[in-house]
Amino acid sequence: MKTTIEIAPVLLERGKRIAREEQVTLRTLVEEGLRTVIAEREKRPAFKLRKVPFTGGGFGRGFEDGHWTHVRDAIDEGRGT
Repeated sequence: MKTTIEIAPVLLERGKRIAREEQVTLRTLVEEGLRTVIAEREKRPAFKLRKVPFTGGGFGRGFEDGHWTHVRDAIDEGRGT
């Protein structure tokens, strides 16, 4: 499949030089690099958010009713809003 990608000029020149030295195409180097990166990333374990227990007593004083408007008002208090 054909596609167009932008490569930093310095990286492209280094890639061309290596391709010439190894007598392979730039495409071969790009595919090899992409395969390597994909394989490395597939080895990584999936991110898992650890469970953090909440041991507080619920809402703080003045917020027992749980209304967002009260929380928002407290955040904005003294800010001239």
